[in-house]
Amino acid sequence: MVKAIAHHKPKGAKPLADLVGKAMTPACRKRGFASVDIVAAWADIVGERYGGRVQPDRLIWPRRPDLSDPERPPEPAILVVHTDGATALMLSHDSAQLIERINTFYGWAAVGRLKILQRPVQVRRQEQPRRLRDLTQSEEKRLEERLEGVENDRLRQALKKLGAQVIARNPDKAA
Repeated sequence: MVKAIAHHKPKGAKPLADLVGKAMTPACRKRGFASVDIVAAWADIVGERYGGRVQPDRLIWPRRPDLSDPERPPEPAILVVHTDGATALMLSHDSAQLIERINTFYGWAAVGRLKILQRPVQVRRQEQPRRLRDLTQSEEKRLEERLEGVENDRLRQALKKLGAQVIARNPDKAA
């Protein structure tokens, strides 16, 4: 008697962000965040100055007394963040700009004000990007040829930098 063995395709590797995101989302919701997105993208949202020195703690949403009008957007929330004392002073000065950046990330006026708590912040060490190899002369020449038609200097330089990184990471796909 021969048993049929079911062949199933092995699933590809999942990005770590997907796995961590699913695990983190309930914890984030408990803190008032709809998802892990703002926590994960925090450094990009607030910029280099505050990315490592300010941490979002929770969103406090006001109660909605009138739920009969679903078209009416919710009132903005209070974003509670924590930072050290010196940074708190700078942050209070820049709070309007940070609120604007956060709301741009959300795509609507989700945050109305910041509540700054002075607490120690875990400083994350920035990972140094891996040094990429230099391009060969032929790779450099091919890249230059591909960018000949780009008239804008800034755009051409940005594309050249991007192209060099792609080629250095994937030399077999450079052709």
